[in-house]
Amino acid sequence: MAAPSPPPSSLIQSIAVPLLFFLFLLPPLQSNPATSPTIELPHTLSATTISVVDFGATGDGVHYDTYAIQSAIDSCPTFSPCHVTFPPGRTYLTATIRLKSGVVLDIQEGATLMGGPRLEDYPKEQNKWYVVLAENASDVGISGGGVGGGQGLTFVTRFDERKNVMVSWNWTGACLGDECRPRLVGFINCRHVNLSNLRLRQPAYWCLHIVRCENVLIQDVSIYGDFNTPNNDGIDIEDSNNTVITRCHIDTGDDAICPKTNTGPLYNLTVTNSWIRTKSSAIKLGSASWFDFKGLVFDNITIVDSHRGLGFQIRDGGNVSDITFSNINISTRYYDLSWWGRAEPIYVTTCPRNSNSKEGSISNLLFVNITSTSENGVFLSGSKGGLLSDLRFINLNLTYRRWTNDAGGLVDYRPGCQGLVNHITAGIIMEHIDGLVIDNVNMRWSDDPLRQWNDPLDFRSSTVNNISLLNFHSSLFVQPVKEGERD
Repeated sequence: MAAPSPPPSSLIQSIAVPLLFFLFLLPPLQSNPATSPTIELPHTLSATTISVVDFGATGDGVHYDTYAIQSAIDSCPTFSPCHVTFPPGRTYLTATIRLKSGVVLDIQEGATLMGGPRLEDYPKEQNKWYVVLAENASDVGISGGGVGGGQGLTFVTRFDERKNVMVSWNWTGACLGDECRPRLVGFINCRHVNLSNLRLRQPAYWCLHIVRCENVLIQDVSIYGDFNTPNNDGIDIEDSNNTVITRCHIDTGDDAICPKTNTGPLYNLTVTNSWIRTKSSAIKLGSASWFDFKGLVFDNITIVDSHRGLGFQIRDGGNVSDITFSNINISTRYYDLSWWGRAEPIYVTTCPRNSNSKEGSISNLLFVNITSTSENGVFLSGSKGGLLSDLRFINLNLTYRRWTNDAGGLVDYRPGCQGLVNHITAGIIMEHIDGLVIDNVNMRWSDDPLRQWNDPLDFRSSTVNNISLLNFHSSLFVQPVKEGERD
């Protein structure tokens, strides 16, 4: 189900004003704070409305409606708004369909646009394996309250409670590796993208992929992917600038919101008022990180039962700066070791992916008004040539207790770097840091009979410098285990 929407209001009233007021109240950063991007919306013009049924779509969920859908899209006037509608009560089975400028798919509530599961349903080029694809287009999107589905479970060859085994198309020679499955929705080199009031279900691979785009608004979108399916990311924002994600509900097996830099930098991303559950990272920068990340804001987010909360995996030489996390409630727990993550509520790392990789730096991070209940501690790890600097933790309440039977005592550097390493459990582990302020941080520890908790702060003085502790508290507490919670 999608997260509930607030009372109708303008985008400026519901997003920009609260963020600007909140940032005004914060103490000044050492460099320019991350601010909310300005999304340039297209001018409102009267739109043409076209139904795919009028072009022969049956919507029986058995016969492919690709030709009818694409014909409806292609009939839209050039350089003019056009809504291509999918009437309710039907399932429209399709191979890849391509949007053009001005076209918005209106999948009405009660209608489903369903991607086909066959290799021949998708283009020859693997990087264009999407059910819905827009390239080099402007003023495009999807809305209407209906469902876009990817039939992801048809790609499972063996269901596994730890991690499903997936079928890939590499056996056909079409690709290599174990991630050769189609994505659900992709916008590549587009401007003015608007996705709203939409439910995306069961992607076979990544769900929503935004690549080298400008001015993107994603609001009131719910994403559901099978919890045991690997690589079914929720939203991947790649090399794109001026993006807003708000009022979204994401429940999926792999990374939920994942900014990446492959061919260029990523600037001005704002994520607000959203709910996330994932078997990997709820929010993760990387691991693709060849270029810079700058000016990102994450505010008013709830993260539940996830393997990792707020994560940075900088592995390829890109630099990260001016990132704000505020008003976030997190719960993280252990899952199987086959998934990256060890229940860290906050995970900030930079190290070279391999011997040929560069070291990127991470600087000017602000974590403020964060509450977490976790089975493991915060992990902050730079590298010799890629220090973490100017980090601030203000008004944090960190609760540590165990409620699963999974083994602790491991630090997870993956991908690359040192892999999994045995290490004592600590409240905050620190490596290769220059500049950390901890102000009004309350750390509480469960009275664990196994005595798995060790140190509130763990660091080697030779790699960590300029730490300031102001109003730091650490104490034990007794928390009864709820019936049925331990598994």
